[in-house]
Amino acid sequence: YSTFTIARQQAAAGNLAKVHVVGTLPRDTDKRPVGLEYDPMVNPNYFAFTMVDTLHVAQRVVYRNPKPQDMDKSEQVVIVGAMKDGVFEADQILTKCPSKYVEKDLGQTGPPATAMNN
Repeated sequence: YSTFTIARQQAAAGNLAKVHVVGTLPRDTDKRPVGLEYDPMVNPNYFAFTMVDTLHVAQRVVYRNPKPQDMDKSEQVVIVGAMKDGVFEADQILTKCPSKYVEKDLGQTGPPATAMNN
């Protein structure tokens, strides 16, 4: 994976190659993502958000498609695209959501089983 810094350097050098950047969405104290901009009534194909990459660099991202369904719940986001005019233009968004299967504490199970001798 790349970073926003590398994407910026590539764009400045005229390199239009797409990069994969992995990161997270900034969240408020209630763990809700902040900075999501999506109004399907105004434009269903415009979704903008802020993402923080692995080096803790925050960057505004624009995705010219409908907002991915589980974006709000995602633990991690991978975007594919390139920097353009100071904004990361994403062509693709991949989200990693929390597992629905959470391990539960089973507690004590009692004494170990013993073989019966008949």
